[in-house]
Amino acid sequence: MDILLSLLDFFLHLDVHLSALIASYGVWVYGILFLIIFAETGFVIMPFLPGDSLLFAAGAFAATGSFHVMWLFVLLTVAAIIGDSVNYWIGHKLGPRVFKENVRFLKKEYLTRTEAFYEKHGGKTIIIARFMPIIRTFAPFIAGIGKMRYGSFIAYNIFGGVLWIGLFVFGGYFFGNISVIKENFEYVIIGIIILSLAPGVVHYIKSKMAAKAGAQPVAQEDNKEKIS
Repeated sequence: MDILLSLLDFFLHLDVHLSALIASYGVWVYGILFLIIFAETGFVIMPFLPGDSLLFAAGAFAATGSFHVMWLFVLLTVAAIIGDSVNYWIGHKLGPRVFKENVRFLKKEYLTRTEAFYEKHGGKTIIIARFMPIIRTFAPFIAGIGKMRYGSFIAYNIFGGVLWIGLFVFGGYFFGNISVIKENFEYVIIGIIILSLAPGVVHYIKSKMAAKAGAQPVAQEDNKEKIS
Protein backbone atom coordinates (compact mmCIF):
# COMPACT_ATOMS: atom_id res chain seq x y z
CA MET A 1 0.00 0.00 0.00
CA ASP A 2 2.86 2.39 0.85
CA ILE A 3 4.42 1.74 -2.56
CA LEU A 4 1.14 2.59 -4.32
CA LEU A 5 0.78 5.82 -2.32
CA SER A 6 4.39 6.75 -3.13
CA LEU A 7 3.77 6.13 -6.84
CA LEU A 8 0.56 8.18 -6.73
CA ASP A 9 2.38 11.04 -5.02
CA PHE A 10 5.17 10.86 -7.62
CA PHE A 11 2.64 10.97 -10.48
CA LEU A 12 0.61 13.85 -9.06
CA HIS A 13 3.62 15.96 -8.08
CA LEU A 14 5.96 15.27 -10.98
CA ASP A 15 7.03 18.91 -11.09
CA VAL A 16 8.16 18.84 -7.45
CA HIS A 17 9.95 15.49 -7.70
CA LEU A 18 11.58 16.32 -11.04
CA SER A 19 12.80 19.62 -9.61
CA ALA A 20 14.31 17.74 -6.64
CA LEU A 21 16.04 15.26 -8.98
CA ILE A 22 17.52 18.08 -11.06
CA ALA A 23 18.76 19.81 -7.91
CA SER A 24 20.33 16.58 -6.61
CA TYR A 25 21.74 15.01 -9.78
CA GLY A 26 22.05 17.78 -12.35
CA VAL A 27 22.95 16.51 -15.82
CA TRP A 28 22.57 12.88 -14.67
CA VAL A 29 18.80 13.37 -14.70
CA TYR A 30 18.99 12.86 -18.47
CA GLY A 31 20.16 9.31 -17.71
CA ILE A 32 17.44 8.78 -15.09
CA LEU A 33 14.72 9.84 -17.55
CA PHE A 34 16.29 7.65 -20.24
CA LEU A 35 16.13 4.62 -17.93
CA ILE A 36 12.51 5.30 -16.91
CA ILE A 37 11.29 5.54 -20.52
CA PHE A 38 13.41 2.54 -21.54
CA ALA A 39 12.08 0.41 -18.66
CA GLU A 40 8.43 1.40 -19.20
CA THR A 41 8.58 0.46 -22.89
CA GLY A 42 11.11 -2.38 -22.61
CA PHE A 43 9.82 -4.62 -19.83
CA VAL A 44 6.26 -5.94 -19.48
CA ILE A 45 6.58 -5.91 -15.69
CA MET A 46 6.97 -2.10 -15.67
CA PRO A 47 3.66 -0.72 -17.05
CA PHE A 48 3.14 1.37 -13.90
CA LEU A 49 6.06 3.74 -14.63
CA PRO A 50 5.15 7.29 -15.72
CA GLY A 51 5.17 7.95 -19.46
CA ASP A 52 3.07 10.72 -21.02
CA SER A 53 2.94 12.86 -17.90
CA LEU A 54 6.69 12.52 -17.28
CA LEU A 55 7.48 13.57 -20.86
CA PHE A 56 5.22 16.61 -20.58
CA ALA A 57 6.79 17.60 -17.26
CA ALA A 58 10.32 17.16 -18.64
CA GLY A 59 9.41 19.36 -21.61
CA ALA A 60 8.07 22.04 -19.27
CA PHE A 61 11.37 21.99 -17.33
CA ALA A 62 13.26 22.27 -20.62
CA ALA A 63 11.46 25.56 -21.24
CA THR A 64 12.96 26.91 -18.00
CA GLY A 65 16.49 25.91 -19.06
CA SER A 66 16.78 22.83 -16.83
CA PHE A 67 17.18 20.64 -19.94
CA HIS A 68 18.21 21.22 -23.53
CA VAL A 69 14.98 20.38 -25.33
CA MET A 70 16.60 18.81 -28.41
CA TRP A 71 18.93 16.62 -26.31
CA LEU A 72 15.90 15.60 -24.26
CA PHE A 73 13.88 14.76 -27.38
CA VAL A 74 16.68 12.75 -29.01
CA LEU A 75 17.70 10.79 -25.89
CA LEU A 76 14.15 9.86 -24.88
CA THR A 77 13.23 8.93 -28.45
CA VAL A 78 16.22 6.57 -28.53
CA ALA A 79 15.14 5.15 -25.14
CA ALA A 80 11.60 4.53 -26.43
CA ILE A 81 12.78 2.87 -29.65
CA ILE A 82 15.35 0.65 -27.92
CA GLY A 83 12.82 -0.21 -25.20
CA ASP A 84 10.21 -1.40 -27.69
CA SER A 85 12.85 -3.40 -29.59
CA VAL A 86 14.03 -5.17 -26.42
CA ASN A 87 10.40 -5.91 -25.51
CA TYR A 88 9.76 -7.31 -29.00
CA TRP A 89 12.71 -9.72 -28.78
CA ILE A 90 11.75 -10.84 -25.27
CA GLY A 91 8.28 -11.72 -26.61
CA HIS A 92 9.84 -13.35 -29.68
CA LYS A 93 12.04 -15.59 -27.53
CA LEU A 94 9.44 -16.43 -24.87
CA GLY A 95 6.83 -17.34 -27.47
CA PRO A 96 3.19 -18.25 -26.84
CA ARG A 97 3.97 -20.26 -23.71
CA VAL A 98 3.35 -17.11 -21.65
CA PHE A 99 -0.37 -17.64 -22.38
CA LYS A 100 -0.23 -21.28 -21.31
CA GLU A 101 1.79 -20.90 -18.13
CA ASN A 102 1.29 -18.70 -15.10
CA VAL A 103 4.35 -16.53 -15.65
CA ARG A 104 5.12 -14.59 -12.52
CA PHE A 105 4.75 -10.79 -12.72
CA LEU A 106 2.77 -11.00 -16.01
CA LYS A 107 -0.89 -10.13 -15.72
CA LYS A 108 -2.76 -12.41 -18.13
CA GLU A 109 -5.62 -9.91 -18.51
CA TYR A 110 -3.27 -7.25 -19.93
CA LEU A 111 -1.73 -9.76 -22.33
CA THR A 112 -5.14 -10.92 -23.60
CA ARG A 113 -6.46 -7.36 -23.92
CA THR A 114 -3.40 -6.24 -25.88
CA GLU A 115 -3.56 -9.33 -28.11
CA ALA A 116 -7.19 -8.49 -29.00
CA PHE A 117 -6.20 -4.88 -29.73
CA TYR A 118 -3.31 -6.09 -31.91
CA GLU A 119 -5.58 -8.46 -33.85
CA LYS A 120 -7.96 -5.57 -34.60
CA HIS A 121 -5.43 -2.91 -35.59
CA GLY A 122 -2.49 -4.96 -36.86
CA GLY A 123 0.93 -3.32 -37.13
CA LYS A 124 -0.56 0.15 -36.47
CA THR A 125 -0.98 -1.03 -32.87
CA ILE A 126 2.72 -0.27 -32.30
CA ILE A 127 2.03 3.39 -33.13
CA ILE A 128 -1.41 3.73 -31.50
CA ALA A 129 -0.26 1.96 -28.32
CA ARG A 130 2.42 4.61 -27.72
CA PHE A 131 -0.39 6.83 -26.45
CA MET A 132 -2.07 4.18 -24.29
CA PRO A 133 -0.58 3.28 -20.89
CA ILE A 134 -0.26 -0.47 -20.17
CA ILE A 135 -1.03 -1.38 -23.80
CA ARG A 136 2.07 0.67 -24.68
CA THR A 137 4.17 -1.70 -22.58
CA PHE A 138 2.54 -4.91 -23.80
CA ALA A 139 2.15 -4.15 -27.54
CA PRO A 140 5.78 -4.81 -28.63
CA PHE A 141 5.81 -7.95 -26.46
CA ILE A 142 2.70 -9.26 -28.24
CA ALA A 143 4.21 -8.31 -31.63
CA GLY A 144 7.24 -10.45 -30.75
CA ILE A 145 5.06 -13.36 -29.66
CA GLY A 146 3.06 -13.08 -32.90
CA LYS A 147 6.32 -13.20 -34.89
CA MET A 148 5.59 -9.87 -36.59
CA ARG A 149 8.29 -9.27 -39.21
CA TYR A 150 11.00 -7.20 -37.51
CA GLY A 151 11.45 -4.92 -40.55
CA SER A 152 7.81 -3.85 -40.29
CA PHE A 153 7.98 -3.65 -36.51
CA ILE A 154 11.02 -1.35 -36.41
CA ALA A 155 9.42 1.03 -38.96
CA TYR A 156 6.28 1.35 -36.79
CA ASN A 157 8.47 1.51 -33.69
CA ILE A 158 10.60 4.42 -34.94
CA PHE A 159 7.64 6.40 -36.29
CA GLY A 160 5.60 5.85 -33.11
CA GLY A 161 8.53 6.66 -30.83
CA VAL A 162 9.35 9.94 -32.58
CA LEU A 163 5.67 10.94 -32.61
CA TRP A 164 5.05 10.04 -28.94
CA ILE A 165 8.17 11.67 -27.49
CA GLY A 166 7.90 14.71 -29.75
CA LEU A 167 4.24 15.39 -28.99
CA PHE A 168 4.62 15.33 -25.20
CA VAL A 169 8.12 16.80 -24.81
CA PHE A 170 7.45 19.71 -27.15
CA GLY A 171 3.91 20.02 -25.79
CA GLY A 172 5.39 20.55 -22.33
CA TYR A 173 8.09 22.84 -23.74
CA PHE A 174 5.65 25.19 -25.48
CA PHE A 175 2.67 25.01 -23.13
CA GLY A 176 3.91 23.73 -19.74
CA ASN A 177 4.99 27.15 -18.48
CA ILE A 178 1.87 29.08 -19.43
CA SER A 179 0.80 30.60 -16.12
CA VAL A 180 -2.61 28.87 -15.90
CA ILE A 181 -1.02 25.48 -16.63
CA LYS A 182 1.94 26.07 -14.31
CA GLU A 183 -0.35 27.10 -11.44
CA ASN A 184 -2.55 24.02 -11.94
CA PHE A 185 0.15 21.56 -12.93
CA GLU A 186 -1.24 18.78 -10.70
CA TYR A 187 -4.61 18.95 -12.47
CA VAL A 188 -2.95 19.04 -15.89
CA ILE A 189 -1.07 15.82 -15.03
CA ILE A 190 -4.33 14.20 -13.85
CA GLY A 191 -5.95 15.29 -17.13
CA ILE A 192 -3.12 13.78 -19.18
CA ILE A 193 -3.41 10.50 -17.26
CA ILE A 194 -7.20 10.36 -17.76
CA LEU A 195 -6.93 11.16 -21.48
CA SER A 196 -4.19 8.55 -21.88
CA LEU A 197 -6.25 5.86 -20.16
CA ALA A 198 -9.56 6.73 -21.85
CA PRO A 199 -9.00 4.92 -25.22
CA GLY A 200 -8.00 1.71 -23.45
CA VAL A 201 -11.00 1.86 -21.12
CA VAL A 202 -13.39 2.54 -24.03
CA HIS A 203 -11.89 -0.35 -26.02
CA TYR A 204 -12.20 -2.66 -23.01
CA ILE A 205 -15.87 -1.72 -22.44
CA LYS A 206 -16.67 -2.21 -26.13
CA SER A 207 -14.98 -5.62 -26.09
CA LYS A 208 -17.02 -6.68 -23.05
CA MET A 209 -20.25 -5.45 -24.62
CA ALA A 210 -19.46 -7.23 -27.89
CA ALA A 211 -18.68 -10.45 -26.00
CA LYS A 212 -22.01 -10.25 -24.14
CA ALA A 213 -23.90 -9.50 -27.35
CA GLY A 214 -22.28 -12.51 -28.99
CA ALA A 215 -23.11 -14.76 -26.04
CA GLN A 216 -26.81 -13.80 -25.92
CA PRO A 217 -27.84 -15.31 -29.30
CA VAL A 218 -26.07 -18.54 -28.35
CA ALA A 219 -28.00 -18.66 -25.08
CA GLN A 220 -31.28 -17.98 -26.91
CA GLU A 221 -30.58 -20.80 -29.40
CA ASP A 222 -29.90 -23.16 -26.49
CA ASN A 223 -33.23 -22.20 -24.90
CA LYS A 224 -35.08 -22.79 -28.20
CA GLU A 225 -33.57 -26.26 -28.50
CA LYS A 226 -34.63 -27.09 -24.93
CA ILE A 227 -38.20 -25.89 -25.58
CA SER A 228 -38.51 -27.88 -28.82
